Order: sequence, then C-alpha cells, then structure tokens
Amino acid sequence: MDGRSGRGRSRHPHSAGPLPISPPPPNAAPIIRIWNGEKDGVATKQTADQAVRQVLGDTLGLSAERVAAFDADTPLFGALPELDSMAVAGVLTELEDRLGILIEDDEVDGDMLETFGALTDFVAARMPG
Repeated sequence: MDGRSGRGRSRHPHSAGPLPISPPPPNAAPIIRIWNGEKDGVATKQTADQAVRQVLGDTLGLSAERVAAFDADTPLFGALPELDSMAVAGVLTELEDRLGILIEDDEVDGDMLETFGALTDFVAARMPG
C-alpha cells in the first residue's frame, strides 16, 4: 500500500510519465477523461455530474434511462441494491481513473454516498483547479 489509498496501488509511481488511462468497459458511454481546466463551479459541477452518471451506469450496470432520471436528492447507498459496499470501491476507483482525482480512504463516508447530489458535490470538490 502506498499510504494514500487503501486500495493497494500507487496513484503516482516514482517513474517518470503519466499513468496510462485504462479503456472504458465495453458498451461504456464516452466520458470526458481530461478535465477542461475550468473552475467556475458550473463547468466543474457539470463535468462531475456527467462523470458520476456514467460511472454509476457503467460500474453498476444501470440503464441510461435510470441514471438520467437521478436528481440531487436521489438516494444512493442503502437505496440502490446495486451499490453495495463492494461496489462502492469500484465506483470510487473508476471516478479516480476517469477524472484523474484521488479519493483518500478517510474521505469516504455515508454522507458522501447518501444521495446523487452529495456524491457529485464530493467529486466536484476534488477536481483540479
């Protein structure tokens, strides 16, 4: 383990160069993989919203229609049977990989997973700026 993440892999190896970006799963919707540099709140929130929707759909196998119907108050953990404790790790790792963010283990709690809006706000706050 690297001390930054309990998922057992270093996000920033000592070798030079960026980490390779893994391809999306088959049938995955395209996603913005490189953050656009805007930190005006609106662009960041929209990018986070899009990424969270796509990751939830791809990782949990949710239909595009179901994910599109999510609003800020849609309950997630404890309400979506697909989002169990094992799936949380996959969702967070995929968000890290697609958006180039780092989510520390001690930042993960029930509040950030309670609703779609809470998860989107959590992700937007960690995007580079």
